[in-house]
Amino acid sequence: MHSNLKKIFIVFLLCSLVGQYFVFTQTSSADSVSDLQAQINDRNAKVAALQKEIDQYEAQLTAATKQASTLQGNIKSLDLTKQKLTAEIKSATEQINATNLEINQLSIQIGQQKSEITVDTEAITQALQGLQASDGTSIIETFLGEKNISASLGAIEDLKEFQTTVKSKVETLKSLEQQLEGSVAASQEKQKQLQDLTNQLSDKKAAAQYSQDQKAKLLADTKNKESSYQAIIAQKEAQEATFNQDLVNFQAQLKLKIDPNSIPVAGTTPLAWPLSRVIITQYFGNTSFAQQHSAVYNGHGHDGIDLGAPIGTTIKSAAAGTVQGTGNTDLTCPGASYGKWVLVKHNNGLTTLYGHLSVISVSKGQTVAAGETLGLSGETGYATGPHLHFTVLASQGAEIASFPSKGCKGAIYTMPVADLQAYLNPLDYLPPLSK
Repeated sequence: MHSNLKKIFIVFLLCSLVGQYFVFTQTSSADSVSDLQAQINDRNAKVAALQKEIDQYEAQLTAATKQASTLQGNIKSLDLTKQKLTAEIKSATEQINATNLEINQLSIQIGQQKSEITVDTEAITQALQGLQASDGTSIIETFLGEKNISASLGAIEDLKEFQTTVKSKVETLKSLEQQLEGSVAASQEKQKQLQDLTNQLSDKKAAAQYSQDQKAKLLADTKNKESSYQAIIAQKEAQEATFNQDLVNFQAQLKLKIDPNSIPVAGTTPLAWPLSRVIITQYFGNTSFAQQHSAVYNGHGHDGIDLGAPIGTTIKSAAAGTVQGTGNTDLTCPGASYGKWVLVKHNNGLTTLYGHLSVISVSKGQTVAAGETLGLSGETGYATGPHLHFTVLASQGAEIASFPSKGCKGAIYTMPVADLQAYLNPLDYLPPLSK
């Protein structure tokens, strides 16, 4: 028995040494991981530098927005937007490269961990098989079976050492398996991040093209004359006034029943801001702007809030929900209403509307999480500058419907509509802004 234990123990140690040698031969892989980390750090440094550049453009755009009511102010804003989007495209590309490197790094680590697990499993299996193949006698039987006390004590010490070593190897194996699970989970998360970044890059490129097209159209329509620009603004206001009259007339007939208990209590903040940086340019209701443009708002006031957002700014869902629909009113009557819009119904009795987008990133029926990207800001529809129009509605009083346009004869709008009582002040459901 004493000699059998020694043989088993020797085999077990040899297997362990093979595993150590196998891991040692993977030094080149470790070097690869180190090289990849250096490349990742380099990419991340570039992203950080680009973010500083983006922040500078953001600040300049905020200042330029105040001058956007003039032709030259609008052109300046579009030029800054192009520079900002170019930097964001570079940043997204660098983030994609860094994420790909991180996935490769994790792949190498997963391969190493799987190899170590295989070697350790084989070592333990062979040792246990060897032990099972021995006489299988107990420690007492081992003690009594030896010819002298010295040999018996030696056999027992060998058995204890063998058990301790196997136990240690089993613990190592468990630790390796946990590390492997963590590495696989991290790899899956990085794959998701990669897809998100790829989608983001595609959207940013689309927004950059939209911004470029906007400038070209603006210059073509105005011939670089301020008077022509102001005439276009006046024409937009007339189109919007006609549209709003059509909309009000249609919505007044809906008579949708709204249970006040179906919506959250004002001030409970069930929604989050749809932008990372919030600048309110027009409030809800009968604002001074709405009063100055009474023909546009028909005395009903502004049905949401406007948030300043340069073209290409990420628009996020204010809460988890389901996309009820998307659309583009410019395809029905250019320059009127919401332009590109997204409508999301939430599980709290509220529905939110996002208008004037340049890019739509979701589709009807899609489930979205709170904070998930819905699209990018723009100035489609009735907008004299890039911004997000954000409306909060009681879900019971809102729907997507079709009605005829008088401004563009023969055209049919298909878009979100609501009972006039369904329009809610967004500020009653959003977190207060820090001063």
